[in-house]
Formats: sequence, C-alpha cells, structure tokens
Amino acid sequence: MTNNSDMRLLQLLAQTFPNSESASTEIINLEAILSLPKGTEHFVADIHGEHEAFLHILRNASGNIKRKVYDLFEDSLPKQEMRDLCTLIYYPEKRLEMIEESSEEDLSGFYARTLLQLIQVCQSVSSKYTRSKVRKALPKQFAYIIEELLHESPNDEDKDAYVQRIVETIVQIGQARNFIIAICNVIHKLSIDQLHILGDIFDRGPGAHIIMDYLLTRENFDLQWGNHDALWMGAAAGCDACIAIVLRLSLRFANLATLEEGYGINLLPLATFALETYADDPCLQFQPIGTLAEVKGDEKRLRLIAQMHKAISVIQFKLEGQIINQHPEWNIDRRGTLENINLSRGTYRFEGKDYPLLDTFFPTLDENDPYKLTQEEEELVKRLHHSFRISEKLQKHIRCLFSHGSMFSVCNSNLLYHASVPLNADGSLRQVTIDGKACQGRELMQQIDLKMRTAFQHDTPREQRLKARDFFWYLWCGPDSPLFDKSRMTTFERYFLADPATHHEEKGAYYQLREDPEVCTRILDHFGVEGKTRHIINGHVPVHAGQGENPIKADGMLMVIDGGFSKSYHHTTGIAGYTLVYHSRGFQLIQHEPFTSTQEAVANGTDIKSSTQIVEMMGRRIRVRDTDKGRQLQEQIKELRQLLRAYRHGLIKENTKK
Repeated sequence: MTNNSDMRLLQLLAQTFPNSESASTEIINLEAILSLPKGTEHFVADIHGEHEAFLHILRNASGNIKRKVYDLFEDSLPKQEMRDLCTLIYYPEKRLEMIEESSEEDLSGFYARTLLQLIQVCQSVSSKYTRSKVRKALPKQFAYIIEELLHESPNDEDKDAYVQRIVETIVQIGQARNFIIAICNVIHKLSIDQLHILGDIFDRGPGAHIIMDYLLTRENFDLQWGNHDALWMGAAAGCDACIAIVLRLSLRFANLATLEEGYGINLLPLATFALETYADDPCLQFQPIGTLAEVKGDEKRLRLIAQMHKAISVIQFKLEGQIINQHPEWNIDRRGTLENINLSRGTYRFEGKDYPLLDTFFPTLDENDPYKLTQEEEELVKRLHHSFRISEKLQKHIRCLFSHGSMFSVCNSNLLYHASVPLNADGSLRQVTIDGKACQGRELMQQIDLKMRTAFQHDTPREQRLKARDFFWYLWCGPDSPLFDKSRMTTFERYFLADPATHHEEKGAYYQLREDPEVCTRILDHFGVEGKTRHIINGHVPVHAGQGENPIKADGMLMVIDGGFSKSYHHTTGIAGYTLVYHSRGFQLIQHEPFTSTQEAVANGTDIKSSTQIVEMMGRRIRVRDTDKGRQLQEQIKELRQLLRAYRHGLIKENTKK
C-alpha cells in the first residue's frame, strides 16, 4: 500500500492528527476552504517613497471599501454620511480625535450607530473567509465580542436585542472608541488578502522608511526587487558607489527626510565638505528638482543642497570609474565620464565628438588620474560608509526586503518581476554571464538572487562578499541587468551637456518586443507558468496614460502597472499610479489621480479619485481550489486521506486520548 518513505511521512503527519477523528475533521475543513472564493490580491509597483498615497490606497483597498459602503448604505444613508464613514474606516484614530474635539454633545448615539454600521461592513469583507481566518485577524482583547457581533445579524428579530445590548454596553463602559478602531483595522486586514509589491519602494518621495515600517506590521505580502531597491541594498551592504548614488538621488529631489530622520545618516560631513569645496560655485546644474515644502523659500538651504548635490555627484563618477576598472568581466565601457573632460577647452568628448560643458568647475579633478579621490573625498567616503553600515533601522529594512523578496515570483498563474527579462533582438532569451557561468531567463534571475544574498552572508569568504557587494552597482546600471536593461546610463551627460542626443539611453530588446503575444508566451513557458489565463505583471517604466498609452499589452498577456506614484512623474504620466486587483471574478486595473494629503483626507473626507478598467473577467467565480494555495491544500487532503487509510488498516496505531 505504501513504501517506507511514505510511511515515515504519514507517521510525522500522525503527530499532528493522532487519530481518525482529527484527520477526518481536517479533511472536511480543507474541502470546505477549497470551495470559498479566492482572496483578493493587490499589485502595486514603483511607490518611490510616496507613503501617504500608498498607505491611503491600502486603507481604502483601491476603492473597494468605498464601493462596499455605498452598496450597503446607499438606500439608508446620505452621501455625506457614507463619505464620513469611509474616512473613519481609513483613519479611525485621527478621525475620532477630530470628531471628539469638535463635538460638545454626548457622542453615545454616534458611537452606537457607527459600531452597527462598521459591523455590517466587516461582515461584508469577511464573508469569503473561514471563521478561523477571520478570528486570526481580530485583536486578542476584543476577539470574542467582535466575533459574536460579526456572526449575528442585527436585522434578525430574535437576535436584535442581543446585538443592541452588546453595543450599548460597549458604549456605556467607555470602550466604543477602542472597538471602532479595532473593527476598522480588521476591515483593512481582510480587504486585501495578499499584497504584491513589484519593486522600487525607495527614492524620490520622502517616506520609504515609513512604507517599510508599515510592511513590517503586515503578514501577507511579497516583494519583487526593483533597481532602486537594489541600490539601497547595495548601500546597506557597503558599496560606496551605491551610497554615493543614494545620496545624489536624495539631494536631487531635496529628499533628506528618509536619510536623516528615517535612517539617521549623518550628512554633516558632506555638507561641510561641500561648503568648503564649492563655496563660490553657483552649482546651477545641481538645483534640486521641484521645491519641497521643507526648503521652499529658504535660499540658503537650497544653495547648500545644490553644493552637496554636486560634491557627491563628482565623487560618484570617480567611484564608478574605480568599480569599472576592478571588474573588467562586466564588459562595461566608461559610459563617457571624467577621463573625457578637457578642462582647458571646457569640452567633453562623447562618441568621438566634442561638446561644450555646462559646468567647468571641477576643483577635485586630476586630469592625469581622473578617478582618484582627494584625501578629503576619501575621508568623507569612509564616514558616509560607516553611517550607512551602522544604521540599525536601514539594516532591519533590508533584512525585510530579503525575507519577503526575490527577483521574480510566480503566483496564481501570474509571473511577477520589476522590469525585464533580457532578450535578443529576435525575441530569444539573452545569455548573460554571472561569475563565469552563462545563464538566461529564470536561471539568470535565480543566480542574481543568490549573488545579492551573498553580500550579506558573513559565513561567505570576504572576497566573494565584496564582489557580490559591488554587483549591486551593476544591477543599477549594467546593460544586461534585468533591473536596468539599457545600453548605458547617461547621468553625467544629463548634468553637464545641453544636447539631448547625448542623454539618450537605448532600451533593451524586451521593451520593443513585450507587446508581442508570442514573445510573452515564450517567457511564460520558460518560467513554467501554467494556467488557462496567465500573465506577466511588471512596472519600472511609467505608462503615459495622459498620452493615451495602454498599460495592457500583448493582447492582455502583459500588464505594466507603473503609473507614476512619484510626484515628479505626474506631469508626464497624467495620473498617480495604478493598482491591479485580482479578485474571485477577475482582474481590475484601478487608475488613481494624485493624492492631496492624509491631513486633507481626514479633515475634509477627500479620497483618491480612481477609475476602474476591467481587464479580464472570468466565466465563473474563482475558488480557492483554482489557486496555488488550493493545490497545496489538495495535496494535504491527499496525504490526510492516506493517513486515514493507514489508521483504518492498522498500519499506524491511533492515539484516541488526544
């Protein structure tokens, strides 16, 4: 009936289910779960530090909570009261505080009504889950009472008095506020079953550290690393070139909050060096993009940011030249940087042609050894390196990226990655050499994943760790990096040359071919993605929705969900991000308009205006049975049935006392 290996597995399973009754009960439970509708998955990409917009979208479940409130109360509540209820669900603590401060009347009636309304909303969002799963989402101190309220209908005459009395008692004993907050948090948890983040949490916006803090409180989420994430991972690992780029980007967007307030990075040495070295330099090419509220009107601070920006940019170009020299195996050309400068003529040689420099003040540049750091620059780099390495919070967040993240993942017939799979011009998978081994597609992604982790493994030889540390820089700008996939990065040219022809970065073949269904089919086959309806989902390149670009490509096989969360993209994309929602009836793409602020949302009940595009609806409702989790449960049921058979045939002795 069973071999020795099977028997050992069944004996292990018997430790959890020691008799026929417990095994039978679990089989019944799992079979019932398979019949439930699949949980709702949310996909977001390229958040870029815009924590307020990101957290608001999660709080309103991409508009799903608002839709449920309107469905439940459209015939019984005025629109303003429904909007107020939504705002309360999104921000319960802040909204209650505002209501309590502004009201001079007894709020007992408000508390009671609100509790009953929230119970109905919570019943709606929890309807597709088992009682066990809902119970796990409840706060321990109120779990019993909330569970009672969720499973008793206030519209049932026999139970009406029971429910009403529970609510009245909650209000009378002064626990209404705590219960309201608790139920709102349960609604948040149950509205999104699985969160997929397809890369680029960091840079541009001010709150990447706030987003990471939030993710540490969640259970069901996964990450596919983006190029900006890899950059910060490299900085945390101690790659000096990555540290310089992180600083440059932060200064470029006048975003110092993440560095200083979020991670405690000491910027004083950089500021001191910049003031001394570029004291008389207007640094016109290094003015920050936009003028954030923290620097608006403060000309002295803006000047300092520009000086720091230029100082770290020059250091970056030097460190990049050094790293290229150290790694000839990467086959990266100079990308046209410091050795092509002719200071006496004020020109720069790019692809055989001389261009006038927009800025010729390079006080730390030695034309005979252009990539050598001055003594002051070396000391500064050491201090910045130390600051990144000892930041406990940064290291904690990077550990989270590793524990929940990967280069790609396959979930419910969807292939998720941030940017690209390197291809040749004919659509075939491109061979890329990693540590002397040629690989492509899935194997390439896996090898990169392993190499990234190596940089943080202290039981690995030091030389191997240092190579892995430098590799994060290659992932940022290497032509065969799946996170970059362009011919070159023209950072220097964008700062110092006026001719836009020198700024061009040729995208890899993937971006020309990803609209071809045959190419997408080949990629999905290669990654072993199965299912009648399967998709590639990625971000990285903002979709210019305002210019009519469609995020749905290759006859619906590929979805690009970078709609530009970052405020710096809003003028080009015309929108402020996408959320892709995959529920039991199919896919919906939610297009979001710019978010004002959390303060505005709480005070005035404003919400993100969103429009929904139906991408793909299924002919029948998708059940748990149809998902990856469902297949795992079916395997468990199969093993439990084998255990049951072993009990009945006396192959394993039952323990009836447990």
